Amino acid sequence: MVYYVEDDKNIRELTVYALKQAGIEACGCADDAQFRRACAERVPDAVLLDIMLPDADGLDILARLRRTPGLSAVPVMMLTAKDAELDKVRALDGGADDYLSKPFGMMEMVSRTRALLRRGGLETSVRDEPSVLSAQGVRLWPARREVTVGGQGVQLTMREFDLLEFLLRSPGVVFSRETLLQRVWGWDFDGGSRTVDVHVQQLRAKLGASAELIETVRGVGYRVRG
Repeated sequence: MVYYVEDDKNIRELTVYALKQAGIEACGCADDAQFRRACAERVPDAVLLDIMLPDADGLDILARLRRTPGLSAVPVMMLTAKDAELDKVRALDGGADDYLSKPFGMMEMVSRTRALLRRGGLETSVRDEPSVLSAQGVRLWPARREVTVGGQGVQLTMREFDLLEFLLRSPGVVFSRETLLQRVWGWDFDGGSRTVDVHVQQLRAKLGASAELIETVRGVGYRVRG
């Protein structure tokens, strides 16, 4: 079980949804009080923790976890809009295992959460996670962040990889550009839908003979051929 402590309902629900869609058992907590109750009922395998909360400071919560028997070894990743170097140093020095600044892409967040679970040696929160995703000569390893086409390695940018992984996880499903922006780039991304088109074009160029794997559905968006 992964707990995400975040007071913004939209961000919390979107993040928890993305984790569940990736096969990771997750639950959202709106504040520290709810988080305490959740921990009393079930010890988490990992915690995603905002710093700015209505009833507590995330760094104080982190410090409490690190001195609480039974919770001290739980991996923690800070997810926060505070991206100054000093904030990151304070979090990492305080015992955080990772730090991700807002706005963040959902796929990057999921990937980092998987790494957090592996780092803690806790795999129980991941259900039926495929070691490789494949279609039409394209093979993608989420954990290794590697892609091959026809057995040959392909170098993708972080966003290109995240976009391809997201589409490969739901073959045949059509996603609008707006949905892709929200799920891959993050809820607070300032760029327009043209960003998706550009990345799809770049992906197709790199996929070569498998370029037709990503299909344009006119007037709607994109999908991986099922």
